[in-house]
Amino acid sequence: MSESYAIKGYWGRRPESAEECARRAETFFRLLAECHPGYARWYRQNTAVANLAELQFEPSRATFEEFFGRKRYQSGKDGFHFGAWTGHENQDQGGMVMFGCGSKAEVAPNFLWLFFPQEALGSGNLLSATVVAGVMRALAVAWEPEWAVATEDGLWDQLSGGSRLGCFVGWMTYFSRERGEVPALPAPVLVEPVGDKGTLVTLTSERLTPSNPEHVEFAWRVQKLLEERGLFRLMVHPSAMRKA
Repeated sequence: MSESYAIKGYWGRRPESAEECARRAETFFRLLAECHPGYARWYRQNTAVANLAELQFEPSRATFEEFFGRKRYQSGKDGFHFGAWTGHENQDQGGMVMFGCGSKAEVAPNFLWLFFPQEALGSGNLLSATVVAGVMRALAVAWEPEWAVATEDGLWDQLSGGSRLGCFVGWMTYFSRERGEVPALPAPVLVEPVGDKGTLVTLTSERLTPSNPEHVEFAWRVQKLLEERGLFRLMVHPSAMRKA
């Protein structure tokens, strides 16, 4: 059985220049390449160009500065956006990255999304605990999000309860240091610091899946403990939504 997993990280208003966003992007893609060979080569997302070779790019700071200088990668008056994929056509290889950064908007947080290929349970390639944890750490170090989650689509639907961003756990969940201290959690949860940035919480060593009722029940238990410590503050406050 194959399921769709993704990592999604968010941070609030953070106006940053093209140069600063390019520095963060370069760091992220460099760390990503260290997680798995499948992340060694990247292509811009552009449906107007049929030749894949023309879309390949070197994810360096200079390259991203050039991209962010183009109107197509600018988000209105402030901020930048970009999308890339690994060029793998097969469903069990590669992946895609999308991000928006440098924005001071209150109701549309800066973000990074990374989509994994579909892999059957028990065939850990990109969807192994080691690779997913590595990507979560790369995201935390490079972009310094407030909150990030690695989860399956079905778990997102079940655990979020339709609430605003920043209110639920996944297979792995990252909390910035500013969100507070992560309490002691029941086994087999693994709680690890990510340098001086924050904390990575991994619920199980095996892939957490919505098709396993025990996984879902355990995720709810851990989520309640974290909610009691105030770690799930809303990414977008209701008052800001009303003003918008």
